[in-house]
Amino acid sequence: MTYSRILLPFLFLLPPRSNAQIIPEIDSTVQAFMTQYQVPGMAIAISHHGKLVYARNYGYADTLHKIPVNSNSLFRIASVSKCITATAILKLVEAGQLSLDNTVFGPHGVLGTTYGQQPYAPNLEKITIRQLLQHTAGGWTNNGEDPMFMHPAMTAEQLLSWTLDHQPLVDTPGKVYAYSNFGYCVLGRVIEKVSGMTYEQYVKTAILQPCGITSMQIGGNTQEQRKSNEVVYYGQHSEQPYIYNISRMDAHGGWIASATDLARLLVHIDGFPAPADILTPASITAMTTASAANPGYALGWAVNPYHNWWHSGSLPGTAAEVIRSHHGFTWAMLCNTRTDSSFFNDLDGLLWKAVNNPATPWKE
Repeated sequence: MTYSRILLPFLFLLPPRSNAQIIPEIDSTVQAFMTQYQVPGMAIAISHHGKLVYARNYGYADTLHKIPVNSNSLFRIASVSKCITATAILKLVEAGQLSLDNTVFGPHGVLGTTYGQQPYAPNLEKITIRQLLQHTAGGWTNNGEDPMFMHPAMTAEQLLSWTLDHQPLVDTPGKVYAYSNFGYCVLGRVIEKVSGMTYEQYVKTAILQPCGITSMQIGGNTQEQRKSNEVVYYGQHSEQPYIYNISRMDAHGGWIASATDLARLLVHIDGFPAPADILTPASITAMTTASAANPGYALGWAVNPYHNWWHSGSLPGTAAEVIRSHHGFTWAMLCNTRTDSSFFNDLDGLLWKAVNNPATPWKE
């Protein structure tokens, strides 16, 4: 049962609970999950009505050197990055620098004719910012031909040109949902073009700094290139965690964060009264309104009729999920491994029992 999909999420006034102040219901559930799926290290953070009410770290950031996960440990968040990119696009819309209905490619598009060879196919020139956010642009889906996992030596700009030239759209823009990492890579370039900053610089300036977040950044590609406090990633079933160009994934899967970093971000985009969101109510509504093509996905967020929003992230050696529930909770869960589909189903449901239990002893 996938709880986020069917169940009816910052003031940071309190520090995270110490190891001596634990909620056994949560800790026993997390530890059982880690044992079942051989998770070396994990971090969680839970907020309620804008306050951090529980934050715990488990296991090892580095098993070889026996370095425990701590509150500063940074994990790849993979596709949870899409929530960040969607927020950045909406900030540009609020500033009047962009419209969700702007086209992207062609003489009248935000990116013009910078990438690939002309003339563009007519459908390519119809793609809008909104469709990229909704994964309804008409192609480049996350399958065996996902361009984001090809040509690792290419820059994002080189890959963008190559993809436009070699992978034509398969559907009319706006008609079909097809999850697209590449579409969010394009959005990263849109952010750079409109803001005049690198994607990472703009997100840090416009999104993270106003939330009081200073350690989130784009992760390293190899184990040797790990950033300060970045955990080691562990593959299962012959997966290799260090084979991809993570830095090129920036806007669709490149960020690293601590669980409490994500908690700080979530409470500023959750639509609840306090603390103040960094997006307007109109932007929050747009961000969480599903497309006609897929009633379960909006702009960078999975959604359901019960007003829960969430996104998961998955790469070799990486599993992440953030959830905003309708009843005032938000939470983040980060792991430095992943395994089969049941792993993600169980991760998704891991903390729902605790947040739905009125007897859980939250201390606000």
